[in-house]
Formats: sequence, C-alpha cells, structure tokens
Amino acid sequence: MDGPVTEEPVKEEPVKEEPVTAQATLRILSAGAGVTLQDAGRHGYLRYGITPAGPMDPLAHATANRALDNPPGATAIEVSLGGLSLTAEATALDVALAGGDLRIDLDGRPLPGAVALTLRPGARLTLRAGRAGAWCSLAVAGEIAVAPVLGSTATHTRSGLGGLHGRGLRAGDALAVRAARASVGDPCRLAAPWLHRPPDVIRVVLGPQDDLFEASALETFLAGAWRIGPRGDRMASFLEGPSLRARTHDIVSDGIAMGAIQVPGSGQPLVLMADRQPTGGYPKIATVIGADLGRLAQAQAGTALRFAAVDRAQAVAARRAERDVLIPDIPRQPVLRTDFPSEFLLGTNLIDGVVG
Repeated sequence: MDGPVTEEPVKEEPVKEEPVTAQATLRILSAGAGVTLQDAGRHGYLRYGITPAGPMDPLAHATANRALDNPPGATAIEVSLGGLSLTAEATALDVALAGGDLRIDLDGRPLPGAVALTLRPGARLTLRAGRAGAWCSLAVAGEIAVAPVLGSTATHTRSGLGGLHGRGLRAGDALAVRAARASVGDPCRLAAPWLHRPPDVIRVVLGPQDDLFEASALETFLAGAWRIGPRGDRMASFLEGPSLRARTHDIVSDGIAMGAIQVPGSGQPLVLMADRQPTGGYPKIATVIGADLGRLAQAQAGTALRFAAVDRAQAVAARRAERDVLIPDIPRQPVLRTDFPSEFLLGTNLIDGVVG
C-alpha cells in the first residue's frame, strides 16, 4: 500500500512591480513643414499603388523606440529641419530623441542629439535645424493614440493617409498617449554610437537597369563627386554632379523600392525615399542598401558624397549588423549641465578656498 502523499510547498513567485501608467497628452506648440507621425511603414500595398511611407531614417526611429522599450516600429514623431516645439499637459511622460544632430533644448537648456528624458507638464521641448543631419525621431513611452489606416499609422501627406488626419503636425494639435510611462527623470544621453554615420560614402547594389548604361557611365556614377541638391523632401533627394547618359531614359514603369536611384533625361540622378511614388518609368542605375538609407537621408543640402558598389550578400550582412546593435539595452549617461544662468553664477562663491 502506498504511503501518505506529501504536497510540496508552493513557491510564490516574486510580484513584479509594473510601471505606473496614465493617459497623457502632447501639445504641439509649433511645427515646421515635414513634421509627421510615422511608424515602420504601410507595407504590402505597393502593388495597389499605395506608398509605404514610414521613417526617413529607420535606424534612428528604431533607436528612439528601443531606448524606451517600445517595439522598434512604434509610432513616433518625425521631425524635419522645419523644427518642432511641444509640451506635456497634465501628466508627465518619457520621451527619447535620436537621429540627426539637430539643436535640442528643454526650457532653453541645450541637450545632446540622442537623449531620453521625462517631459513634465509645462516644460517646453524644442528642436531646430542644426549643423548636421536632417531628421530626428521623437518616441514616447506609451502609445500615440491615432487610428491605423491599412494597418499602419505612417503619414503619407500626398495621399492624405495615416497619422493625424493624413497631414503633418501643426500648432495646437493634441496627441493623446495611452499607457504613458514616466521613469527616466532628468535628461540622459543615449549611448548610441551607431547613429554617427558620416554620409561621405553611400553603399549601393547596382541595378536593376544598370545594363542600360554604358560602362563609362557606371564608372562615372561610382567615381563621381556628388552633392545633395537644394531640392528634396520625403519623396526624393536630388543629386548634383556629372551627367549620366543611358541608352534610353524611358522604360516600362515598374515598382520603386526606397533608395532606388533613377536617372531621368537630364542625366542628374535622384534617390527615391520614404514617400516615393509606387512605380516609375526612368531607368534605375542602382539602389541604396537598407543600412545606408538613414545615412543618405540625414545628408543636408550641399553635402558631398560618393557611391560604392557592394553585392547583395554584403548588403544583407550590413542590414543584419544594423539590427543586432538594437538587441541589447541602450545605456544612458547623465547629461552634465554647463549652461548655468548668470544669476546663479553671481550668487555662487566660485573662489572659496583660493589663497594668494
């Protein structure tokens, strides 16, 4: 006969403390042209003539979200050189910024270009054009409450899809943030060295219509000293440099990938970006690899660059390396204040202990 059954004591799992969450509101105080809401993009509809949109600098977008433990493709505010100023209302929430070296300040206090902080009610966060970089992603700890269109919140202003009423942000807009979190505190620099990407060399995979160009034109394309022209937006970057001639500049229209480099009849290439048209009828001499899309997007007008050809295996390896940097947590470093107001300095004994 079996002996008495003894029950093992039940081990109680430690209770995890969930961060306090609340509904918060971001109020837009001012916004320049090109400031929009973007997620990872509206993919899978290009065959129906619907452009994906999404971030101009996917790595910056993912970095800002990763710094707050959001999914890398979560909805964020993409800030152009037109600048942005906003504040939190009623409830504090964490925000993180990553991308170009725009001028960022919190109530007049300068901050680094990659930073996380708790934005408290009434505090004013401002972004302006800086010496380098063209786009910055501002992520929030929580979920920006806008309705997705075809599975995405990405704004495509030309078709009026996504984002806030299908348009760019403007003064007076209020963005509700669900399950907002506030735990970062004072501004912290994000240790994200991968965001430093000088755009001097942009890697490309040749084609798909490189066979329409003479060998001399391909050599000119890869050896040429190119410069970002003054025209350009979320749809395309226009290049200035040597003229490229093709056997024909008119082909049967086909699909356009982000980074495709078209060569129209003028011979001056243009690089199609996030808000590109779904199809195009100019030959494409090459395509910028995924890992260098942000590098090119961050190049301001007048920036000099050249192109280097790589094969598909190298392009895939570069994209995987880019993905891998976002797997571990992004370290935060305190931002030391050096901009003390004169009133503070005048009221401080700066020479105590000094002997003659």
